[in-house]
Amino acid sequence: MTPHSAARPDFIAGQVAVLEMDSYKPTYIAFASAPHEDEFEFLIKRSTSQNVTGALFDPHIAKQVTLKEIVGRGFPVNDYVGHDLVFVAMGTGLAPLRSALRHVLPNRAAYGRLLVLYGARTLEDFCYQDEMQNEWAAQGVELRQVLSQPDASWSGPTGYVQSLLDNLIPELTNPVALVCGSQEMMAQTKERLATLGFAPEKILTNY
Repeated sequence: MTPHSAARPDFIAGQVAVLEMDSYKPTYIAFASAPHEDEFEFLIKRSTSQNVTGALFDPHIAKQVTLKEIVGRGFPVNDYVGHDLVFVAMGTGLAPLRSALRHVLPNRAAYGRLLVLYGARTLEDFCYQDEMQNEWAAQGVELRQVLSQPDASWSGPTGYVQSLLDNLIPELTNPVALVCGSQEMMAQTKERLATLGFAPEKILTNY
């Protein structure tokens, strides 16, 4: 989605766009691109719902999407220069964290370790795998992935993404966690982070 240059709205990494199209109900979708990038990118799960998301996947409907407003607090990563950043995502919750990570990478040397903990149901549910294994890895981003419903082809860890935190956090220096996923996942992750010594202000959500 390329915005008109004269009317391009600014946003904070990880904020959410309210998208409208014709008579369909508005849909809230997080930006997956960084604020400085030329195009707006969104990670959209295929849907048959009677809203903008469903209409986007209907080949019989002409697409003209309007960005009505931008909501949520986003991830103010500029406030955490010098910190290790831990991105904890489940499913399409990776999108706003990708926005924040891509915002950080041009100024990579200003931050400590960058770790992405990413959970999904199945291997096919992982997104941005090529980008992770190439662009992110080249910048020293550390990726840990976990599946909750793996098949026999998966040899990595199984369970939920918050389970990846226990053996990792003690290695970090002054870390900040950025968390996005289902409400249940975020609540459990916040609780786990608190038991690991994270102060509330060091646990960030975008909305």
